[in-house]
Amino acid sequence: MEFKDLDIILASGSPRRRELLTGMAIPFRVADAYTVEERYPASLPLAEVPGYLSRLKSEAYPMPLMENQILITADTLVLSGNRALGKPKDRQAAVEMLHTLSGGTHHVTTGVTIRNRSAQVTFSETTAVTFGRLSADEIAFYVDTFRPYDKAGAYGIQEWIGYVGIERIDGSFYNVMGLPTRLLYTELTDFIRTRHTANNKSINGI
Repeated sequence: MEFKDLDIILASGSPRRRELLTGMAIPFRVADAYTVEERYPASLPLAEVPGYLSRLKSEAYPMPLMENQILITADTLVLSGNRALGKPKDRQAAVEMLHTLSGGTHHVTTGVTIRNRSAQVTFSETTAVTFGRLSADEIAFYVDTFRPYDKAGAYGIQEWIGYVGIERIDGSFYNVMGLPTRLLYTELTDFIRTRHTANNKSINGI
């Protein structure tokens, strides 16, 4: 394990991302909330938006990073055809999103940025998710019971709708929850070995 003596900061309000990092046995603390205007160029391909927004969140972090600190930021986007589905603003929006996803395959992309005081890396992963046909009653039950207003695409794969509605997943299950855990672990350990330690030695003149 590479995490001893590091102060790893997760800048995310998502309880799913906290759960996933905890499950990975990565010691971390959650950053205080700060404001980020999550806007991206209209010309940017949708598949690149999560990585772009994760960098934006990293660059907006208001505190300077100290020698032993590593910041993790992330953004998840649900893509249905050429349409990006964010967090639903209300019940009607959630219902409409789930009707859109019902009976088809969509893609979930999560972008992650890892940064210390002198280096940064951004990466992303995409998972294809296929829903069976959902009835209007099933959609209404899910939305009214689980109120998925804080979830991109208006659903949580770890909740009831994931158990009964999803026919197939091609790619990382945890990526749909909010972090590509295997890729994050690989990138984070590589970042610590090749960038964090080396850069801090260089900065300190060792």
